[in-house]
Amino acid sequence: MKKSCPGLLGPKSFKQERKLLPFSFYSPKLSLCILSICVTLLILLQIQSLHRRPVSPSPSPSWSLLQQWQKLVLNKTVALPNCTQDLESITQKLHDSVTFLPLKDLRYANRPLEGHTWFMSSMYDTREEGEVQHQQFPSESSKGRLLCLKGRDIHDGSWNYYALAWPEALPSNATLMKGLTFVAYNHYNYDNIWHGLSAVVPFAAWHRKNGCEIPTRWILYHWGELRFKMGTWLNTLMEATFGQAPYIEGFNEIKDDDQPVCFEKAVVMRHNEGGMSGERRKEVYDLIRCKARVYCNVSLERRGDQKTPDIGMTLLMRTGPRSFRNETAVIGIFKKECKKVQGCRLMVAYSNNLTFCEQVKLMSLTDILISPHGAQLTNMFLMDRNSSVMEFFPKGWLKLAGVGQYVYHWMASWSGMRHRGAWRDPDGENCPYSDDDPRCMSLYKSGRIGYNETHFADWARNVLNEVQTKKSEEASKHESASFKTCDCS
Repeated sequence: MKKSCPGLLGPKSFKQERKLLPFSFYSPKLSLCILSICVTLLILLQIQSLHRRPVSPSPSPSWSLLQQWQKLVLNKTVALPNCTQDLESITQKLHDSVTFLPLKDLRYANRPLEGHTWFMSSMYDTREEGEVQHQQFPSESSKGRLLCLKGRDIHDGSWNYYALAWPEALPSNATLMKGLTFVAYNHYNYDNIWHGLSAVVPFAAWHRKNGCEIPTRWILYHWGELRFKMGTWLNTLMEATFGQAPYIEGFNEIKDDDQPVCFEKAVVMRHNEGGMSGERRKEVYDLIRCKARVYCNVSLERRGDQKTPDIGMTLLMRTGPRSFRNETAVIGIFKKECKKVQGCRLMVAYSNNLTFCEQVKLMSLTDILISPHGAQLTNMFLMDRNSSVMEFFPKGWLKLAGVGQYVYHWMASWSGMRHRGAWRDPDGENCPYSDDDPRCMSLYKSGRIGYNETHFADWARNVLNEVQTKKSEEASKHESASFKTCDCS
């Protein structure tokens, strides 16, 4: 009958068995002991043959002891290789038992953002008070297992897969990628600067909290489908934040789509900024803002040492959908009010005509940002803390646009800005259906924005007066929103 290790249940029990032995089966110490026993045995046999004693009815005590030692050595020599064979068998079973599940769980197709989402639906996030929700592999919650991925589908996330595996028992034919891997999930896309920023800010939060560790690579998913690039604005912002251009993993070295890839260390984000406290969000945006200014060689110092406070008022314009129907009139209203306040400078810009660093510089000089609802408002976090935002909407949004119309109000709060309200145009194209019919939103979404001279002038005057008062108080106290160095520098 085949002998095997007593009580062998898995890799851990094998380690326990090894602890019971005086030495390792593969150690030089064991080899020396076996050699000594063999030499002793030969000597005793030689002595016995020289003595040529008559046959005794019972063996001598010394000979009996020698036989027992011989039996013990032979038993251990046979048993330990069997232990190794059993361990190899169990390891192979662990290799074969790694189970891959679809990244996109279609059971949650009707509620993809609820609960723990349809992305890696069997996993639960790590939650620490005030910190961003995330998953990390290996970790205590993963029981030391690594994250493995399989599939490169760009059209259907249910054809891409994930699994967990112990480092000693990775799936057959798996490639192990060294270093830190950031795995991002975005329900929208990485080209729109608002949606893209929402997906990557949590990685900056994790980076700040975990010794400023830099990722080796990024893996981008949209609905579980692979994406291989970020928009230029977002890519440059991440380069500024982490000190190196993000390497977006394309798995070009993996020739077979069914070949698994496992990661030495991985961090997964799938709830955007979920879980972060208000103060933690502001600290993270402080980090990103500061890094962007350093990257673009924009001074971290503000103009707090001047006797007359310098107030930057910026009209950040759009073209096409949600642009002003009469830009000249709108610019004229704010220009007139700005002239009434000493130190006020009006700047007019179009974000689609500015490079990333030109946007960073413009925002560093802006105290009041005036702009229609749209992705360009994402630039607000590049202003100093406590700067002001004034937002404008076309007709019909209040009833039909849902909670998405408030994202820049939220962002102002998260990044430490002050949202000064929104103006909603009561006039615009008429919808052939009732005002609250969802079909009208397709008409209103890209509507253009009119103006109300009286309202705009009063609104601008009130905001300017508040900003002037605040900056005068700061100047008298010799306070300014400046940063000598950035976190993670």
